[in-house]
Amino acid sequence: MKKPTKRSISKKTVSQKRSHKYIFVIGGVMSGVGKGIAVSSIGTLLTAKGYKVNLVKVDPYLNVDAGTMHPTEHGEVFVLNSGLETDQDMGNYERFLGHDLASDDYMTSGMIYKHVIEKERSLGYAGKCVDAEQIRDEIVHRLEHAAKVNKSDISIIEIGGTIGDYQNVMFMEAARVFKMYHPADVAFMMVSYLPTPGNLGEMKSKPTQNAARQLASYGINADFIIARASSPIDKKRKEKIASACSISVERVISAPDIKSIYDVPVNFEKDYLAEQVLEVLSLPKTRTDKSFKAWIKMAKGIKNHLHKEIHIGVVGKYFNTGDFILSDAYLSVLEAIKFSAYAVGVKAVIHTVNSRDFEVKNPDYSSLGQYTGIIVPGGFGETGIEGKLNVIRYAREKKIPYFGLCYGMQLMTIEYARNALGLDGAQTAEINPKAPHLIIDFMPDQKKKIAEGKYGGTMRLGLYPTKLSTGTVSYLAYEKSGRLGHSNIIQERHRHRYEVNPKYVERLEKGGLVFSGKSPDGSLMEIAELPHGTGLGQHPFFLGTQFHPEFLARPLSPHPLFTAFMKAAKNRSIS
Repeated sequence: MKKPTKRSISKKTVSQKRSHKYIFVIGGVMSGVGKGIAVSSIGTLLTAKGYKVNLVKVDPYLNVDAGTMHPTEHGEVFVLNSGLETDQDMGNYERFLGHDLASDDYMTSGMIYKHVIEKERSLGYAGKCVDAEQIRDEIVHRLEHAAKVNKSDISIIEIGGTIGDYQNVMFMEAARVFKMYHPADVAFMMVSYLPTPGNLGEMKSKPTQNAARQLASYGINADFIIARASSPIDKKRKEKIASACSISVERVISAPDIKSIYDVPVNFEKDYLAEQVLEVLSLPKTRTDKSFKAWIKMAKGIKNHLHKEIHIGVVGKYFNTGDFILSDAYLSVLEAIKFSAYAVGVKAVIHTVNSRDFEVKNPDYSSLGQYTGIIVPGGFGETGIEGKLNVIRYAREKKIPYFGLCYGMQLMTIEYARNALGLDGAQTAEINPKAPHLIIDFMPDQKKKIAEGKYGGTMRLGLYPTKLSTGTVSYLAYEKSGRLGHSNIIQERHRHRYEVNPKYVERLEKGGLVFSGKSPDGSLMEIAELPHGTGLGQHPFFLGTQFHPEFLARPLSPHPLFTAFMKAAKNRSIS
């Protein structure tokens, strides 16, 4: 009998090319300590120093993508240009870097296992025994491929969850293999939490020390520890952590709680974090370019309390389990509001409005009068829909600037059909497919797919073109921003299943609603609005988009429609 050979890691597992650098960011002590913001901030700093950076999010769950996860449990689903539904951290990455990311920059355990199993089923492993090594090798391959596709100098990889999560074992093993073959090209950061128990009133570093030891059990030692805490860490604790975790004091970075996440790169720069990272990776240090000065100015402006305040009501249904859900479920919307508020010189005070409060008999609308603008963001399902419709009607009739996003545009169209055109029973097929007037419905090709049981192909996901009508509110907003393309075409990201029913378009347009943005072939309604003005049939700002403009809003490049909405809200507050 042939003696079995001892398994070993193939040198082919990791490319032998040594030019590319990798930074792995891992969480210690607890989840939710800000790994995504740390990764985004480090990427911002290294980009400002002249390096091309790609950011990768690794999620350990077995979902193939984030599209099937509930917003109240996992937070917002972010959509890339490709249509891939991802974790909300990808949104932070794009906002901080200021450019679009590719599908290669995101992976889940579900993606990895699915690929390996499908490859095995198609004899892709030529009859070899398939086990955990193939999972690890696939992770390594994808990380290298992402670096190659992006043509980047440095990859920063965030491993979701926390040290010790058994779901992360293969990702930790892949990181260890990178370090083993290229020790000079790989750095590790641990973002850890230092609690300050209320009864003790003293910041404790022991949990972080234990996390570092647990990390070492995987064969990984942290080069940097980003110490998250409610207040800055003093020198004594830095020295204690450095000694226990075998790193220099300078590489223990204090990261206290702050009011604006856009201050994080500024704080890191004060501690020379980027320069230290370049030193560890043996890369030349360069001066920070001018773009970072614009970032500092923006970060200061967003939190500047000297700006005039305007109050924006965000009407949703994900508010029942605590206020924190607002920031998770509607994260991109809230950030887009902040960027455009800064652009028009105001500070946006955002209020949560629970749509269910307006579903009661004879609802009290007086609370809505305090808002200078109202937004109904995207969503799915029947919960709170009638309350949203009532709020939309109030905003239209009282001429409060209104901005509807995806579902908010569909409901805006339904409200107009019901109350301006008198189409009683106007509804969406999502709620009642037997309604007398299906203003929102599946398109014919979608119905065919559903009849064949092909539900996965019924959503419109990712980047699609829209052609704008000249002279409209949306056209003027894009034209002023410089985002209007050739032949009045814009590109925006979508995530929805239902469309405005073509059977009602002519009737709606004759009734005064303007579809200012349509698909290039004219079959899909992308933007609905009322003419600008204060006269009969006009409105200061009453506009909805079938797409999600918030996905393309950036701190240094606010989205033109959000900016137009904020200008209208500012004007209302002045008048």
